[in-house]
Amino acid sequence: MRELTYVARHTVEWREGPDPKLRSDQEAIVAPVAATSCDVDSAILAGHGFIDPPFALGHECVARVVETGDAVTTVTPGDLVVVPWSINCGTCDNCGTGLTAHCTAVPHMAMYGAPIGGSWGGLFSDLVRVPWADAMLVPLPAGLDPVAMASASDNWSLSWRLVAPHLKNKPEARVLVVARGSIGLYVCDIARALGASDVLYVDPDPAHRRLAESYGARTAETVEPVRHGFDLAVEATGRVDQLALAVTCLAPEGICESAGNHFRPGELPLLDMYLTGVTLRIARDNVRDHIPDALALARSGTVDPARVVSHVIDWEQLPDALPEKHLKPVFVRADG
Repeated sequence: MRELTYVARHTVEWREGPDPKLRSDQEAIVAPVAATSCDVDSAILAGHGFIDPPFALGHECVARVVETGDAVTTVTPGDLVVVPWSINCGTCDNCGTGLTAHCTAVPHMAMYGAPIGGSWGGLFSDLVRVPWADAMLVPLPAGLDPVAMASASDNWSLSWRLVAPHLKNKPEARVLVVARGSIGLYVCDIARALGASDVLYVDPDPAHRRLAESYGARTAETVEPVRHGFDLAVEATGRVDQLALAVTCLAPEGICESAGNHFRPGELPLLDMYLTGVTLRIARDNVRDHIPDALALARSGTVDPARVVSHVIDWEQLPDALPEKHLKPVFVRADG
């Protein structure tokens, strides 16, 4: 089988590898049918990552189950499933409390798409081994389009977690979104659907701003700090200066969720944050725990994640098309 492999800045290529085999009766083999790039993949392709190539890329997809072990009970061959980006067993103490990105059955940060906690392959591959099928795989609900939900593995479900719990605790909260990619746009859609009283989306890209406006958000190319202007801020740029802007805009006891991958250091206005009483969370998401709720919201019809999909591209075009600058391309298998 082939794995799409990151080999150098702005360069990926197909590399042949052995077909994955079941190693236990709890495993599954899946074939991605609709896979997309995460915002962090763009940073990796631009050369901003911290892991040297080569390695298999991709950690967001809807896949079709090809084979299952005898102990697997939740999915069967032929099912469409969301494959979460992080590897988790479902039974360790961390997994039991929802901390699936911190599973103790595997090395720290074990994931698809980057060999940080071992080599698990990438979801831009013809076939993928899933070590704990019952714990990891989430059946795609009937009626949901695999192309629209290709990002449920990470960005869509992450975006749900960035705002949904906070809006449940504080209905009609004012939300600031400082972003550059798909996460911020998903957040605009979800925040408005869940009752935010105001959403301001900040992004220099005019096409992104138009899309945010279609979700009911106010938009700006840039913004000066708005003192006590927002109850919740979401930063998804990976730039510390933009994170500093976000926290400076918070109301007393406000919350900032940072989903940016901060590969570069910087400074935050800690004294102002202290005086305001800011809660700041910078984290990768325990996405497996949130996928069902995020899919349920997508199925409700009150949101439209398909609008964020910028291009639908044939699977065979991955090596040429992935390095190009697209907002949210989805690559589809003709035989999927």
